[in-house]
Amino acid sequence: MNTQPFSKVSRRSFLACAAGGVAAPMILKASRAFATSDTVTLTSTGGSYQESLTKTVLNPFTEETGIKVNIVPIHEMAKIKAQLLTGNIEWDVVNLGGPDAAFGSKQGYWEKLDPSMFDVADLVIPPTSDIVTAQMFAQGIAWDPKKFGPGKHPSNFAEFFDITMFPGRRALRPDAPSTLEAALLADGVAPKDIYPLDVDRAFKVLERIKPSIAVWTATTTQSISLLQTGEIDFSMTYSNRVKATMEPGGGKPMAFSLDQVLIFADQFVVVKGAPNKENGMRLLAYMLRPEVQARLEEAVGLIPVSMKAGAMLSEAARKWQPNLRDPKNLVINNAYWSDNHERVQSRFKEWIQT
Repeated sequence: MNTQPFSKVSRRSFLACAAGGVAAPMILKASRAFATSDTVTLTSTGGSYQESLTKTVLNPFTEETGIKVNIVPIHEMAKIKAQLLTGNIEWDVVNLGGPDAAFGSKQGYWEKLDPSMFDVADLVIPPTSDIVTAQMFAQGIAWDPKKFGPGKHPSNFAEFFDITMFPGRRALRPDAPSTLEAALLADGVAPKDIYPLDVDRAFKVLERIKPSIAVWTATTTQSISLLQTGEIDFSMTYSNRVKATMEPGGGKPMAFSLDQVLIFADQFVVVKGAPNKENGMRLLAYMLRPEVQARLEEAVGLIPVSMKAGAMLSEAARKWQPNLRDPKNLVINNAYWSDNHERVQSRFKEWIQT
């Protein structure tokens, strides 16, 4: 595996798929005057990621700026819309998946970013006019290495969907985004040709594997715990969640393949009319500083968007980084899912139930 996935990375595919917009060059100005408020409210996913985020990013941010970060559970888009309709904005910074961020941008839900905030030349995915990509994460195939040794487990999506060569109980998320892409990759579609999705073809591929799907996992945690208890054999999950099984308190260690992965953008926005807008902007700028990115990703095993941060990671952390230049890997196209999610996800849920 390439241990320097950030060197000379072309940003074109990331700009088209993950960012979904155009950003002007931005350089952080230390002299900028921010609001006098001393708080900012951020949504978070909770769990071990929130603990690491608090320790490596939020607490140091408060120590440096005096701004206290209040954390609330992860959002629902319906609640954001309700806040905007009533004018009662409760949150400042919201952590979103890419399709939701792109959808909200089209609806005008987010504040425009201050054009003096970022060093775009350092970022694999530069900000759009209103969305910041703070990090990336990889989804791929996991298994129990004590149960399935070398050559006995699937390592890419074609093998995961090959139930003859690799029989066993599978777990997938009940979400069309990523599941349909994986099916098409398994059927031989090149990553560069994935979008727009051939949805009919993807469902035909899924039909072949459906008898071996033992669980549609309700949570990411379940995609790991079922492997650890032996209730499933192979799971599509995230590299950072598998990394956590290698650490104290992580339970039974699992294995993860970086031979082929789906890459997602983890994005942040400032809600339109946020009560602590300026502090929210300042938090976003802080999160993208190379040394801050390196601290967080060293702890959680995700992919920093800062190329300088990538060079700061230890060798132990780098082994969890996918090669961003590998043409087998696919960057999830947020713009596509922003336009098509409701229609395709509805069909996907019906298919699961039949």
